[in-house]
Amino acid sequence: QVQLVESGGGLVQPGGSLRLSCAADGSIFSINSMGWYRQAPGRERELVATITSGSNTNYADSVKGRFTISRDNANYTVYLQMNSLKPEDTAVYYCNAVLLRTRWDYPRNYWGQGTQVTVSS
Repeated sequence: QVQLVESGGGLVQPGGSLRLSCAADGSIFSINSMGWYRQAPGRERELVATITSGSNTNYADSVKGRFTISRDNANYTVYLQMNSLKPEDTAVYYCNAVLLRTRWDYPRNYWGQGTQVTVSS
């Protein structure tokens, strides 16, 4: 069994910063990629940022220059540093990992439970 445990959400004023963390726990052989997605009320879930095991990153245009994704491979943890937050960043943020549980496994997709980020004055 594998779980993704997120932390770091909350309420912040426009222009402020937050840092999200997500740790993968359980039977894990390797993690191909980790990332963050978000879903605002009435909207579909969208990609925020992803990072591969080789630290190649990909960002949504709306967060480029403001958000930074990083990863601790040894501890199966991914971070999202969010700066210059805007009200439109308000959403539930979900951690994602594509991983293998054993060396004979195929890549599987896992999701965290979500953490609320609210940007408001």
